[in-house]
Amino acid sequence: MKLTVQKPIFADAASKFVNTASKYSSTILLKKDHWVIDAKSLLGVLALSLQPGQEVEFTFDGEVEEGFINDLVESGLFQK
Repeated sequence: MKLTVQKPIFADAASKFVNTASKYSSTILLKKDHWVIDAKSLLGVLALSLQPGQEVEFTFDGEVEEGFINDLVESGLFQK
């Protein structure tokens, strides 16, 4: 599923993002350009340096976690 970044993902926002991802049992991968990182890795998320307007793709190992996507959209960090 592709989402668009709404707010810069640094420090507090990155921590909030990783904590949200960690609530779910599925492996969640975040893809940006040629980078693929585990969404539960704070260092990985920080390395992506996500900026508003960038499009990223989420993939799930196991069932799709619609709750995770909804949590991200509700947090204001991403939009569908």
